[in-house]
Amino acid sequence: MPRPSHFEVMADDPERAIAFYSALLGWSFTNWGGGEADYWLITTGPDDEPGINGGLMRRSEALTGTGTSAFICTSRVPDLDSTVATATENGGTVELPRMPVPGVGWLAYLRDTEGNLFGVIQEDASVTA
Repeated sequence: MPRPSHFEVMADDPERAIAFYSALLGWSFTNWGGGEADYWLITTGPDDEPGINGGLMRRSEALTGTGTSAFICTSRVPDLDSTVATATENGGTVELPRMPVPGVGWLAYLRDTEGNLFGVIQEDASVTA
């Protein structure tokens, strides 16, 4: 049974969000890809405690009612294409088609029947850009 394995926080101002979550929850942030990449890995606590880690990224569109204004939880799945097909067969929609995440796997964002956005990922460390 797939369980959430990652979450993402969208931010208009990533540096401001990093300062907020660092001060509020003690999370640590590491720029992924170096320097100019607009993606930071979030460590929420020690690996030997329950919980998941996540990522922070610059919001892709202004928050005007249509932009993402929530954490996106992503679940590991054994077969991304099958999962996407099952979602659409049951009334879900594809918001971000299958895309590579280098060194991690294949990712897609879906929307459920209630309008909620979530991610599914098939792990495959051999994936390249």
